[in-house]
Amino acid sequence: MRVALFITCVNDTLFPRTGQAVVSLLRRLGCEVEFPAGQTCCGQMHLNTGYRAESTRLAGRFVSVFAGYDAVVVPSGSCAAMVREQYPRLAPPGAPARAVAATVPRVHDLSEFLVDVLGVTDVGAYFPHRVTYHPTCHSLRGLRLGDRPARLLRRVRGLDLVPLPDADQCCGFGGTFAVKNPAVSAAMCADKVRAVLDTGAEVLCAADNSCLMHIGGTLTRQRAGVRTMHLAEILAATEARP
Repeated sequence: MRVALFITCVNDTLFPRTGQAVVSLLRRLGCEVEFPAGQTCCGQMHLNTGYRAESTRLAGRFVSVFAGYDAVVVPSGSCAAMVREQYPRLAPPGAPARAVAATVPRVHDLSEFLVDVLGVTDVGAYFPHRVTYHPTCHSLRGLRLGDRPARLLRRVRGLDLVPLPDADQCCGFGGTFAVKNPAVSAAMCADKVRAVLDTGAEVLCAADNSCLMHIGGTLTRQRAGVRTMHLAEILAATEARP
């Protein structure tokens, strides 16, 4: 398959290893992976703060840049949900709406692409650590990924997957929510961190680095000794490269 990687703003600027892991993983599974250099922001932050016209222009750019690929893989449930849920509502009638309708069904979260499109759960990964998984809000409620990430993690050799108490509770990040409501956001994150520590896990995994950044900040300040890792990085790990 000819697959395009939509890296997203947060990953591009702060977590480049996630994108590298996605490319490594997909190539290992036989995909031809390309990185369209013309890609920019999906427009989620613009739309959420009331800049509809700006987000509409970014949606149009996305559709233009990613046209023609068999699939577009996104290592972010948040940004994938933006494309899938909001682009059809933003697109003007006529050709723009038709272009969006042609592109949106080919946009997939990484776990969704692996399980539903490629039909694999064992990706040949090896990660001998105790791991707990946080299902981020957009992946849980927007994309409805269900147990896809857990199914992938359970097939990783050496990995001990432990359930996260109150896993469906928001970590408090919410993009600009953390900026506008810092006290509430911090309190929600404290609850999430307490649940993570109760698992005894060495690693907290999620499909959104934005949430991992938020939770990881509190873990670091508490010197908790728990690492945060994107799902892609665990799935890309092998015995040759733990």
